[in-house]
Amino acid sequence: MNPIAVSLGDPAGIGPEITAKAWERRVEDGLAPFFAVGDGRSISAVWDGPVTRISDPAEAPDAFAGGLPLIQLEDGGPIIPGKPDAEGARCSLDSLEMAAGLARSGAAGALVTGPVSKSQLYDVGFRHPGQTEFVAERCGIARENAIMLLAGPSLKVVPLTTHMPLKDVSDALSIEMIVAKSLVTAKGITRNFGIKSPRLAFAGFNPHAGENGALGSEEIDFIIPAIEILRERGVDAVGPLAADTMFHPRARASYDVAMCMYHDQALIPLKTLHFDEGVNMTLGLPFVRTSPDHGTAFGIAGTGVAEPGAMVAAIRMAAAAAAHRAACTL
Repeated sequence: MNPIAVSLGDPAGIGPEITAKAWERRVEDGLAPFFAVGDGRSISAVWDGPVTRISDPAEAPDAFAGGLPLIQLEDGGPIIPGKPDAEGARCSLDSLEMAAGLARSGAAGALVTGPVSKSQLYDVGFRHPGQTEFVAERCGIARENAIMLLAGPSLKVVPLTTHMPLKDVSDALSIEMIVAKSLVTAKGITRNFGIKSPRLAFAGFNPHAGENGALGSEEIDFIIPAIEILRERGVDAVGPLAADTMFHPRARASYDVAMCMYHDQALIPLKTLHFDEGVNMTLGLPFVRTSPDHGTAFGIAGTGVAEPGAMVAAIRMAAAAAAHRAACTL
């Protein structure tokens, strides 16, 4: 497998630090060779370890043992950890663009994206809800077919709707949307995790999954009909289940991924269980893309206390998923 590209994210955030710390843990965590894409000054501002500049991803495996391989991008301004600015936002966007392009071309075996500040990116002209949608567009994939999967050691979740007000979620749900995203999810679980017949468990939208319509009709209107269609298409789908009882250990053992109706319904259990090792994976892309499931943490950037566990997990999951894809016939 070709080395993994890691975009460093916002140079004022913790992305450079956790990437460097992941390289420090390369042996103990058995990490596949990876290289960073970004401004090396953001690394030297927070870490005094060795960095080896490369010009081609193919150089990364040989350089990996002696230093963190880096494809250098200049951001043109001063880098102060914890102090984001427009130049840093442009650098993070350039880093993402280059790393995604290397993965799209096959020069990189997978893409891992460091955390960015969307508010900073919006100020420099970024017009996507997040990195997921940006990468999907660059791959020619419709936004609705790029599915956000959050994964930890004991739980995988998909939020069927993501960054929208809770009051708008019901209007965003439809039978067609649930079916389409679930089919992409089922195929993605097989391709990326090697699970031949993934079990999808659907959370209800309302308390107690609606109590047969007494507490809301979304289950009757959208979720149950979608599950019936998925079953007809050969997908192992169950639900709707009461969301407050589907995340304890025995329940989690009965399915491979929880299909959730809105952002917090999915992310609260995932982050509660796996805050320091949660991974965001995009399903539906022509290559593997993961990222640590946390933000830039400007408040602790430069203090040396950033925990690299989620970055380590993102790199490991990217390598494993790329290997599963290579062996998959779908």
